[in-house]
Amino acid sequence: MRAVRLLVVVATLLGAARARAETAQAAPTVTVASKKFTESVILGEIARQLAAQAGADAQHRAELGGTRVLWNALRSGDIDIYPDYTGTLIVEILADDAIGSLDDLRAALVERGVGMTDPLGFNNTYALGMLAERAKELGIARISDLRTHPELVLGFSNEFMDRRDGWPGLRAAYGLTNVNARGLDHDVAYEALATGSVDAIDLYATDAKIRKYDLTVLDDDRGYFPRYDAVILYRADLAARAPAVVANLQRLAGKIPAQAMIALNARVEEDRESEARVAADFLAESFGMTVAVRERSTFDLILTYTREHLALVGWSMLAALIVALPLGIAAAAWPRFGQGILAVVGIIQTIPALALLVLLMKPLTLVGLSGIGDTPAIVALFLYSLLPIVRNTHAGLRGITPQLRESAEALGLARRVILWRIELPLASPTILAGIKTAAVINVGFATLGALIGAGGYGQPILTGIRLQDYGLIMQGAVPAAALALIVQAAFEVAERFIVPKGLRLARP
Repeated sequence: MRAVRLLVVVATLLGAARARAETAQAAPTVTVASKKFTESVILGEIARQLAAQAGADAQHRAELGGTRVLWNALRSGDIDIYPDYTGTLIVEILADDAIGSLDDLRAALVERGVGMTDPLGFNNTYALGMLAERAKELGIARISDLRTHPELVLGFSNEFMDRRDGWPGLRAAYGLTNVNARGLDHDVAYEALATGSVDAIDLYATDAKIRKYDLTVLDDDRGYFPRYDAVILYRADLAARAPAVVANLQRLAGKIPAQAMIALNARVEEDRESEARVAADFLAESFGMTVAVRERSTFDLILTYTREHLALVGWSMLAALIVALPLGIAAAAWPRFGQGILAVVGIIQTIPALALLVLLMKPLTLVGLSGIGDTPAIVALFLYSLLPIVRNTHAGLRGITPQLRESAEALGLARRVILWRIELPLASPTILAGIKTAAVINVGFATLGALIGAGGYGQPILTGIRLQDYGLIMQGAVPAAALALIVQAAFEVAERFIVPKGLRLARP
């Protein structure tokens, strides 16, 4: 009987395991992403909730960055879905293709393994805007009017400054060669416009801030900007992996007119509602879907950000210690070789952090790693940590007087013993200072990881900038500053155990 009972228990457990496996197989994993502006985040959240309603295990990587970042992530398989615009695809992404219609666009995307829904119902075209009072004062109503006001300062989003359908083409089309234009974060540009730091900025036609700031939208009198009909892009293999998800996304076609999108944007930017709540309400009103939205407390969010930030800093510092200390020792032992090491890590340090994050995306995908999320952030932080540790290790070891080494060698000590018992202890204050510098720098640089979906304290900072919510900015900035102070204090304590007592007492 016991044997029978045992067989029944085993069979039950196997059946449960099989059921869980089947359930997991029946719930495909789908990753949705969005760009770093409110409308894209809302559309991304709508797509995520539609994917979840279709039975997928869906997650949303919000505010990943610009167009190229998301396009490359979609092509590489790091994400499955993201919202974009037909004008962006035709003029910026597929500029080398002869695309004259939506059918041409769809065919060009299919060739690249990408599917596209029908337009969602609104045209979020680019535009230029000025404060209504300022535009009236100067008599400016059209973009061509800017030619007669070379004294004006234009503040354009950084992506617009370089896009083919942005400032370079606009300047040529309207002959605005005598106008002063500078790059700004799009959300910061509104504040700069309100304070008079700039006179005109680029706008999105469905931006709720046009009404909030009482802006005059300048007439595109030469018809430069194309239509930017909102669509949802998805990997072509998603139709086979999760056909119900693609079917749900197709239901959005024509369901979001321009005024509805403006209202959704306003609820987030002006009423401070979460994108998840706004998306859930839209799906309830449009399709009768009931979506449960979990509102997380500030404390819970800060704990999550802290775990993510500590992981970024911790793993990158561990890798840096494993690599940088031997490099520093080698640089000190072989001076000619050491100059090359110091030159390489020095060059890495000069690469701007944001550029390094983007540059790492493609190489990581080529070796089978994710080009977004914490992987590229950890690699970038690791690279930035090398210089302080390598340089200080090299300087600490080279600073030891030759007489000490000669005395140790005269006593017959092996080179390895001299290094571990004499040189490294003597150089430990300098080495530890380099490690401390790298760790404190990492805490600050790790906030940029949020631009590629790595989370951490950078996430509330980015969201706060986008929504002009200083409370959100402080949720990331204050803990990051506190963590830097804690790291510095921890090294002060560690120094008592690592640095020999005689060296500590010898300090002035």
